[in-house]
Amino acid sequence: MIQSLNELLVISDIDNTLLSVPEAIPACNREMIRLFNRLGGHFTVATGRTVASVRPFLKEIELSAPAILYGGGMLYDFNKDIPVDVTFIDKISAKAALRDLLAAFPRVGAEIMTDSGRLYVVNPNEQTVRHTHEESLDYVVCDLDDVPGEWHKVLLADSAAALAPVQQFAQEHSYENLYFLPTNSVYFELMPKGATKGTALKKLSSWTGIALENIYAVGDYYNDIELLRTAGHGIAIGNAVAEVKLVCERTVLPCTDGGVAELLYSLIKQFSK
Repeated sequence: MIQSLNELLVISDIDNTLLSVPEAIPACNREMIRLFNRLGGHFTVATGRTVASVRPFLKEIELSAPAILYGGGMLYDFNKDIPVDVTFIDKISAKAALRDLLAAFPRVGAEIMTDSGRLYVVNPNEQTVRHTHEESLDYVVCDLDDVPGEWHKVLLADSAAALAPVQQFAQEHSYENLYFLPTNSVYFELMPKGATKGTALKKLSSWTGIALENIYAVGDYYNDIELLRTAGHGIAIGNAVAEVKLVCERTVLPCTDGGVAELLYSLIKQFSK
């Protein structure tokens, strides 16, 4: 049984849960995170974003536990500025999948996130330009065979209508050691097999010593479902898709109205002494 806030971890998705792009984090979320941490609770994020993409938010909020990044491919301790655990994608399979996809869908953009922290864009399009601008990401445009190093994951970007047949293609094809994951209506990702927000949460639980049953996870989209199921308490943000709400124990306010703050406030009321 939970006795105090210091036994709790709250982990939140970022986009459309903690913040709404291109808007900032709601002030009530910022203030409640500060209070929750100050009273002994633990707060962090689980996101498909990179280290560089998350770092600017640390001017507004404090993470008191390692973050789940790259959709589950990395645990990163921002306080020590080091990775805790990393899973890379199988480059041979990823290259084969990308070649097939770009041959079938030549307008789709591909962003490859690498171990150097640099982002490489293959086949840039309107959506990759918008994404890199919104997140202020530096990137290099190059051919597929010129992308160096180890890869964390690959993000495919296009309009929702253009990505629909890409998702159908993914259902009909399989590639060794990777899987496909829809992360937004305009993003579809290639991920390392076994790397999910849910598996990363189990690692985070072990690393922090906070039991899964004492973890509250909040999210909005299909790629959050395993995280929400793995945590002891799954919480849906008010703007979440219906499938997310079905696997959660409760729904809080929408993102822009401070649903994360509502959750944290309820935990403070229940467990602070």
